[in-house]
Amino acid sequence: MAEGKGKYWIIGLMGFIIGALLIAAFDTTMNKTTSNEYCMSCHTHEQADLDWKKSPHYLSHSGAMTDCAACHLPPKEDGLLKYYMTKSKIGVKDLWAKMTKNPEEIDWEAKRELEHARKIVYNSSCERCHVNLFPEGISDDGITAHLHYEENAKKLGLDCISCHLNVGHYMPGYEHKRLEGKVFQTVEGPIYETKATVTSFETFTETVPGTTAAIKMIAIPGGEFTMGSSDKEPFHKEDEGPQKKVKVSPFFMAETEISWNQFWAFYNETMSEGRTPPEKIYANNNRPDVDAVSGPTPPFGFPDQGWGMGERPAITMTHYAATTFCQWLSLKTGRHYRLPTEAEWEYAARGGTETPYFFEGNPKKFVGSGLMGKLKGADTTMIARYVVYSGNSTGKTQEPKSVIANPFGLKNMLGNVMEYCSDWYSDDAYSKIKDGALDPTGPSSGKEHVVRGGSYADDAAGVRSATRSHTEHDKWLKTDPQNPKSIWWYSDIKGIGFRVVCDVPDDVKAN
Repeated sequence: MAEGKGKYWIIGLMGFIIGALLIAAFDTTMNKTTSNEYCMSCHTHEQADLDWKKSPHYLSHSGAMTDCAACHLPPKEDGLLKYYMTKSKIGVKDLWAKMTKNPEEIDWEAKRELEHARKIVYNSSCERCHVNLFPEGISDDGITAHLHYEENAKKLGLDCISCHLNVGHYMPGYEHKRLEGKVFQTVEGPIYETKATVTSFETFTETVPGTTAAIKMIAIPGGEFTMGSSDKEPFHKEDEGPQKKVKVSPFFMAETEISWNQFWAFYNETMSEGRTPPEKIYANNNRPDVDAVSGPTPPFGFPDQGWGMGERPAITMTHYAATTFCQWLSLKTGRHYRLPTEAEWEYAARGGTETPYFFEGNPKKFVGSGLMGKLKGADTTMIARYVVYSGNSTGKTQEPKSVIANPFGLKNMLGNVMEYCSDWYSDDAYSKIKDGALDPTGPSSGKEHVVRGGSYADDAAGVRSATRSHTEHDKWLKTDPQNPKSIWWYSDIKGIGFRVVCDVPDDVKAN
């Protein structure tokens, strides 16, 4: 009996030793494969490593250095199983990428965007290190933002990376601050003394008196077209039907989306100092006898996302900001400028065609769907000439010169940025329109406005002529730390902009 117990004791001891050795080996392996050097051995983009060494997490004021794993793995306090599963998943993915992918074909710019950063940075890791959200030297805006985070992080799903995108890897041009009480952007060029003269229904260039802003307005002849898409069109959605034959009166439409150069002319003349109460802004701008408007308050950071301004489309402004721009433009020129109706927008986008795009091509081939499409890949030859979309945008907006205009002479109607319309959105709006209707509009009221056209982030399915969507006001203001939230700038949407329409003056006969 004693001899049998001795054998079990020896077996147990050996099992304990082997288990301890396995645990030690596992722990050693985990620690070794979590070092910065090991992480960088699999990276195929050396610039990421160089930028990390220029970031505040490496060049900190205290001299402390944050390791790769501290941001890109969840803290062990969240659970060892989650930690090791995440580590294994990332390791296999990185190793596979190193073995199979060509670094030159990877869209590195897109991987610097917030959407990608949220997938590979763990907010709980940020919170584990940054216990004190109100350190010495924090600005008043920082206190406001961090108070908002403390109160709403769990309820709204806020994360630190939304406001601190550059702390892990240096990003040239990125600056996290609020610009207060000064001209945000100076646009060089001649200052126009008079507005354009319009005597006939022909394309003209609007010159805004007292500014450098000039907007090319294309004369869009009236006509009839089929609004919406049939259920046989690839990627058709329910709110794109039922199709209706409608008529549209002649109008002028801006050749491109309103650019930063044009928007800053409005901003510089009308900027609202400080935190002007929204109710005061609304009361002033909505008066029928108003002879001047109040414009945007300064935005947090740079609303162009560091992509560049100039002729690129102005982005991140709210629908209210877009309509106020039109009101300002009307006051400056004496002509009636506004946002297009949904019917006008689609009529202009189609340019006299009734196919999915105003150019030839099957959406399925452009997306690369189906077995053959997946084997061959998406066909970008045609669509890339006319549309800034996910297949050619490099993850950001582009200047109008990068694409060819549609038959009416309009650029970027289908891509680059989604565009505001004046209509309220309803998923069954087309069912309320009668065939043959003249200049139809949407519902008389609603919660969200119609948005037409796709953006630089959409694939070919999302940039069809019939594609329609709507604003998501609360979602697009989700991480705005202000109270009340801004009526001018969105904090959580980048691919949104607008173009303007001008009504044909009474003394101009439209053909």
